[in-house]
Amino acid sequence: MDGNYKSYSWTSSAKRITEILDQPAGQFEETDDLPSRDKLTYTNGFYGRCTALFIDIRSSSKLPTKHKRPTLAKIYRAFISEMVAALNSHPKIREVNIVGDCVWAVYNTPFRSDIDEVFSTAATANTLLKLLNARYQKRGIDPLKIGIGIDWGRALMIKAGYNGSGINDVIYMGDVVNRAAHLAHQAGRDQWGYSSDAIWVGDAAWSNMNEHNKGLLTRKYDNELGEVYTGNIVNTQMDAWVEENG
Repeated sequence: MDGNYKSYSWTSSAKRITEILDQPAGQFEETDDLPSRDKLTYTNGFYGRCTALFIDIRSSSKLPTKHKRPTLAKIYRAFISEMVAALNSHPKIREVNIVGDCVWAVYNTPFRSDIDEVFSTAATANTLLKLLNARYQKRGIDPLKIGIGIDWGRALMIKAGYNGSGINDVIYMGDVVNRAAHLAHQAGRDQWGYSSDAIWVGDAAWSNMNEHNKGLLTRKYDNELGEVYTGNIVNTQMDAWVEENG
């Protein structure tokens, strides 16, 4: 969101706070899916079913110590550009966000088949890392590692910002978003002998996937997240192309 200067008035701020806090709860509608963002105002919201997918770079804080700024910019630009392209390829995409070196998306998934397609999108993103690392290696850049987290559930979708300023965004809140972020944070780490798996799927998402996709993942128990399902799944057709052309 691009800033645009406006002088601040604390009396106007107090009025806005009161107006927001006094909004009736009935304006927050529970739905089977996430509606278009065009239906959002500053006074309503939707609590709909969705799937959240997060992709996080492992040990990204060490990258500035390894690379000069121009190289670092290229690493991040290539990573973010193509991960956004992969996440945006699902037909039910609702939102794609970039926060630092983390790329995440929310998908409108009222049907189980939609969740399986999100899982396929995660596999594509995981294979994309192989392509990125192949191209990085040719330029003397160390490979990246990532964690991918997926979960399904309900999220609260609201429009938030400074009313009248043009500065606003759509915010997604709820356990499904938080849990997918935590799954991505734990995935791809060399701990406990199994967590190097790049993709971690929450129990709610796994339970709604088809039997084939369930079988690609291994059940694990994480002290923080409880029951999770992990794997290093790739897009086989893309993987074969990367092997030949990477």
